Amino acid sequence: MGDEREIRDLVLGWAATIDAAGPLEQVLADHTDDIVMFDVPPPHDGARGLAAYADTWPPFLEYQRSGAVFEVVELDVTAGDDVAWAWALLRCGLPDELERHPDRRLRLTLGLRRQGARWQVAHEHHSFADVSGP
Repeated sequence: MGDEREIRDLVLGWAATIDAAGPLEQVLADHTDDIVMFDVPPPHDGARGLAAYADTWPPFLEYQRSGAVFEVVELDVTAGDDVAWAWALLRCGLPDELERHPDRRLRLTLGLRRQGARWQVAHEHHSFADVSGP
């Protein structure tokens, strides 16, 4: 249970940093150099490598500074000896967006690797369910 608690704390700390709009160095802190991220906005074929991942964050952190929320509402972690995965549901949006769509959640899936004595995110996937349907 120690690894799962460590990963849970890592994810919750990362989300709190994003909710507070930075700093970017803390957003990047627990990610591998070869991270792959699939995100809601482009590039839709993913951001590959820490530099490309870092480039995706400034516009989103600016969005956060405008009053947006990035809040974990549910988190599940499964850890092995040297790999782990986690999924989460988050409230993500401006207050008026969240009021109009109170049940809409950002879905987050993370793949982690143990690097020495610490866990790092190697894969990150964000998505929203299509709420435009019937």
